[in-house]
Amino acid sequence: MKVLIITYYWPPAGGPGVQRWLKFVKYFREFDIEPIVYVPENPTYPLNDDSLLTDIPKDITIVKHKIFEPYRFAEFFSKKEAKMISKGIITAKKKQSFIQRILLYIRGNFFIPDARKFWVKPSVSYLKNIILEHDITTVITTGPPHSVHLIGLALQKQIKVKWVADFRDPWTTIGYHDKLKLTNRSIKRHKFLEKEVLKQADKIVVTSYTTAKEFREITSKPIDVITNGFDIETTSEVILDSDFTISHIGSLLSGRNPKNLWKALYELTQENSSFAELFKLQLVGAVSDEVLLTIKEAGLSDFVTLKGYVSHKDAILIQRSSQVLLLIEINSAETQCIIPGKLFEYMVSKRPIVALGPKNADIQKLISETNSGYFFEYHEYEELKKQILAYFKMFQQGKLTSNVRNIDKYSRKELTKVMADLLKESK
Repeated sequence: MKVLIITYYWPPAGGPGVQRWLKFVKYFREFDIEPIVYVPENPTYPLNDDSLLTDIPKDITIVKHKIFEPYRFAEFFSKKEAKMISKGIITAKKKQSFIQRILLYIRGNFFIPDARKFWVKPSVSYLKNIILEHDITTVITTGPPHSVHLIGLALQKQIKVKWVADFRDPWTTIGYHDKLKLTNRSIKRHKFLEKEVLKQADKIVVTSYTTAKEFREITSKPIDVITNGFDIETTSEVILDSDFTISHIGSLLSGRNPKNLWKALYELTQENSSFAELFKLQLVGAVSDEVLLTIKEAGLSDFVTLKGYVSHKDAILIQRSSQVLLLIEINSAETQCIIPGKLFEYMVSKRPIVALGPKNADIQKLISETNSGYFFEYHEYEELKKQILAYFKMFQQGKLTSNVRNIDKYSRKELTKVMADLLKESK
């Protein structure tokens, strides 16, 4: 069975957005699926990670077509602001510069559903021939960017191909949507396009249970949940840090700023001399200035190590060598649905997890189901502090580990089997 996968993010792009379909492509042939991948020829990726190129099957068919990227023009006004917005790092409203406010307004109201909208029409024209040439039976679109789904919508209408829409994140309820300074007219346009995609797609796949629930209120089409997962990464033997290292892997945006966590860590350094001597907070990836300022004001600057963005391969090594892994999600109802891919990599690293997020978050259910750590709401200060201290005491005794269970079904290969079965149903 031949399928066409339409995705904006593809190696050498870095970050979590690329890995979901890269891994499906890696394993599809084991389940009698022949993938053909369509990507932009000249994209503007906020992050690059050449190490991911090794996961692409050597003889896979990849077709490319040019894309017009407005972010290149935004860089004339402010390269820094344009890159931050493209990464999803949006400063709190009160601290936004004039340039950022203007760029957000333009991004939100002139580029609907997103700044990659200009790839839709040329892609539809180009892909009609590709689909016929390769005898493709099913088209898969994956977003964000959600403009990619409009390519699938047009192809379905024009050449009657089967279409599967995969949502790695929600559309109108995604965390940053309310920061785009949308007019009422723009909000209606987003909702119209979202509803159109959800009504017309032959199959809808999402990565979280909350998103599935939200979408079921918009469409009567069945919705399948296929989460992200972990791959079996072969690495050299990893030695655990001798320090009590608590590591966060990935971007720490302004909204991911749990002040009670910083307060608890600081108080532990003041109340326990051994903790102060051995504790290290390691932040890997982009960290917003607001988060860094809050950490500084909490008194933790001397304990922080900033690693910046690292390759996926290096991120795996850091996860496995850290004593505790930190997962922080924005404290908002809109982020209950977010299940970051790194959660599954955290699980398989067999290091205990401390997670913070909103009430009824999907990540809470997964962490509990797999016995991989503890989840806390932002207000749970005493419980959080108590658990970190308990982990530290286990570390001192040489007994700190994670007794995970029920994680096999989240392996990338097992998830690919589930996706392959779903695609064969739509044939």
